[in-house]
Amino acid sequence: MLAKRVIPCLDVHDGHVTRGVQFGKAEAGELRNVGDPVALALRYNAQGADEMVFFDITASAHGRKSMVEVIERVADECFMPLTVGGGIRTVDDMSAMLRAGADKTSINSSAIATPDLIRAGAEKFGSQCIVVSIDAKKVAPDRWEVFAKGGREPTGLDAVEWARRAVALGAGEIVLNSIDADGTKAGFDLVITRRISESVGVPVVASGGAGTLQHMADVLLEGRADAVLAASIFHFGEFSVAEVKKHLAAQGIPVRF
Repeated sequence: MLAKRVIPCLDVHDGHVTRGVQFGKAEAGELRNVGDPVALALRYNAQGADEMVFFDITASAHGRKSMVEVIERVADECFMPLTVGGGIRTVDDMSAMLRAGADKTSINSSAIATPDLIRAGAEKFGSQCIVVSIDAKKVAPDRWEVFAKGGREPTGLDAVEWARRAVALGAGEIVLNSIDADGTKAGFDLVITRRISESVGVPVVASGGAGTLQHMADVLLEGRADAVLAASIFHFGEFSVAEVKKHLAAQGIPVRF
């Protein structure tokens, strides 16, 4: 079994890391300021994080400029792989983030609107640089729908089918975000995570719902995820990356120390 990854996620709004619950919105005052992205990245780098994910939740021209500066600063200080997403709508946007120091670019709404962006990015930079992030919400007993625009807009797409299509177009990784579980600390959605993990031949990163160390173990074992992504429990000091890895290793889950 390959080593499982532990990945802190930083949602960046106007150059600062923020945190909401169930996709809380900046304009509604639902985001809590967490701190400076570079300082947090250095903390997680020291704790042994396998990767770092940055999401630009401003997603505007100003936000993109701010995010490029954040990635440049972090890349100068940290030596772990960086993924950046939010507001990436073109191959040129991908190129700008990769030039700034990102190792992967993550696309979501833009991939839904223009699926060919996945193929174009993979052809230019390689599939290993293209992550498709899927925001999924349970809408029926056995159906999870993909939502766009930060979880605000239903698309009618089935989450499992969209994951398969994204990989067929060239995505090298899927990040599965559970809208229902996001920020609740009540545990990951194990069912949809497992279904997508078993349906695609690329790594699946589970996101949304981490509240305990066991939640992370469960989604890696029962959910068959390849990596676990979390924000709140790391940002507010409830657990360190090292504590997560120690717990996973104690359950026989391979991790890198």
